[in-house]
Amino acid sequence: MSDMKQRKIAIFTGNRAEYGLQYPIIKAVDNHPDLDYMLIVSGAHLDDNFGRTLNEIKDDGFHVDAEVNIEMDADSLYATAQAIGTGTLSISQVLDEERPDLMVVYADRFEGFAAVIAASQMNIPVAHIEGGDLTEGGALDDSVRHAMSKLSHLHFTTNKEASNRILGMGEEAWRVHTVGFPAIDMISEGLYATEIEVTEQLKLDLQRPFVLFTQHSVTTEFDQVGEQIVSSLEAMKMLAKEGIQVILTYPNNDAGGQVIIDNLELLSGECLRNIQLHRSLGRYLYHGVLALAKNKDINVACVGNSSSGIKETPVFGCPTVNIGSRQQGRLRGGNVIDVNYCADEIADAVKKCFNDIKFRNICSSTDNPYYLGGAGVKIADILANVKIDQKLLRKRMTLLGEVRDGWFR
Repeated sequence: MSDMKQRKIAIFTGNRAEYGLQYPIIKAVDNHPDLDYMLIVSGAHLDDNFGRTLNEIKDDGFHVDAEVNIEMDADSLYATAQAIGTGTLSISQVLDEERPDLMVVYADRFEGFAAVIAASQMNIPVAHIEGGDLTEGGALDDSVRHAMSKLSHLHFTTNKEASNRILGMGEEAWRVHTVGFPAIDMISEGLYATEIEVTEQLKLDLQRPFVLFTQHSVTTEFDQVGEQIVSSLEAMKMLAKEGIQVILTYPNNDAGGQVIIDNLELLSGECLRNIQLHRSLGRYLYHGVLALAKNKDINVACVGNSSSGIKETPVFGCPTVNIGSRQQGRLRGGNVIDVNYCADEIADAVKKCFNDIKFRNICSSTDNPYYLGGAGVKIADILANVKIDQKLLRKRMTLLGEVRDGWFR
C-alpha cells in the first residue's frame, strides 16, 4: 500500500494465554506504517476471578479500544453456548460502530468463535491465526477451530501440517500462509522475566527443583473434571512433601473451570509448604519461569494440560509432563512425557524430568516444530497488502477430489 490511508485492523483477544501469543502480531501491526490496530478485549481479561489481565495489556503499552463483557459461568456447559450468542451480539455492535477493514482472531476459543461469526456476517474479512492445529483429546477446541477456519478469509498457520489440513478443508491455496508460531518470536527476543525477577517475585530457591502447573478442564469430559484435578493435585502434594516447589496457576474460564479453581483454593487453604497459587503469572513472568530451564543447574518442569507445555517449552529446553487427553494429536517436540490422571504416574514423570540425565539432554536439544521466525511481521505485511475485494470475501471450495465430471475417492 502507498499513498493510501492506514487500514484499520481489529484484533480480538479473550483470555490471558491467547493475548500472550498475539503480542508479536499486535506489535507488528502497530509498527507497520500502513496499518492501525483497534484492540477488542473480552472474556477472562475483564474478570477479576481470572486476574483481570486487561491490566497486563495496558501495561504493555497497547491502547484498548473496546471492552466487551461476555458473561460466563465456568461451571456450566450451557453458559458456553450462551456466551457465544451474547458475545456475537456485543462484538457485532462494536464492529458496526468501528467498521474495521479486517479482523484478526486467534485459535479456538469460544469468545473468538463469537468474534468470527460477527465479522464474517458483516462482510468484514477475517484473518484466523493458528487454524489447522489438532487437539483430538476430547475438548471442543478442534470443532471450534475448524469452524472458525471455514468462516475466515485468510489463514496464518504455525506449521505445514496445519496448512495441509486447511487445504484439505477445501480452502484456496492463496489464502493459506505458513508463518510459524508468533509467541516464539517474542521469546527469541528475550521478552521475559530474568532469573532475578523470577526468584524475587516467586520466592523460589533455585537450588531445589520446581514445577509450573496449569490444568484446564476438558469440555467433553465435563463430568470428570473434579476427579481429574484431585488426582493431579494429589501428585503436587506428594512432590511438595519431598521438597519440590510447586507453582499453581488458575485454569481458563471454560466450562468446568470453577471446579478446578475450587480445588486449587482448597489446596492453597491448607497452607502447605512449597506450594503457591496464582490467578495469573502473566506472559512475562510465565515465560521467565520456563526460561530457567536453559540453566542446566536448575531443575524446572511444566506440568498439566496447557498447550503452552507443548508449544512454548521446546524453545527453552524445558521438560513437560502432559496430563490426560486435552493435547492429544498436537504436534510436539521430544521434551514431552504423556501421562494419565494418576497421582503416582504424574509424580514419577516429574521426577524423571529432574533425575533422568538422558531425557534432560533430549529436552535441551529438542527441535521446536513451530518455529519459523518473524511470524508477526509476516502477518502484518500480508494484512497490509492483501487486496480487499469480492475475491477475498467470496469463498470457493477447492477440494482435491473434485473433478469436472464428478467425484473420485
